[in-house]
Amino acid sequence: QVQLVESGGGLVQPGGSLRLSCAASRSIFSIYTAAWYRQAPGKQRELVADITYSGSTNYADSVKGRFAISRDNAKNTVYLQMNSLKPEDTAVYYCNFKTVVAGNPLFDIWGQGTQVTVSS
Repeated sequence: QVQLVESGGGLVQPGGSLRLSCAASRSIFSIYTAAWYRQAPGKQRELVADITYSGSTNYADSVKGRFAISRDNAKNTVYLQMNSLKPEDTAVYYCNFKTVVAGNPLFDIWGQGTQVTVSS
């Protein structure tokens, strides 16, 4: 019923910046944790960053100081600002909205993925 639509990916040179967006297709309650994951060819999917409904954030060590996750609950949208991009950031990036209670997922939806390529 609810879809997450991603945008903002593309080709960028090392040191450049991109801003990814992930928007729910309709209004939803904002109790979820939002996250960005990425997956490079031949590698496991990894958590890049997440943010709680109240704004608490968590980052992978590899992106700390370079990436920033944020959310606009009124717009049902989460963002990932990516600065000082490196070739190793190249991957398909996926957003996820999730709520877990007592170990059970009540809400778990994913975006379609957007390609980020960092190359000169």
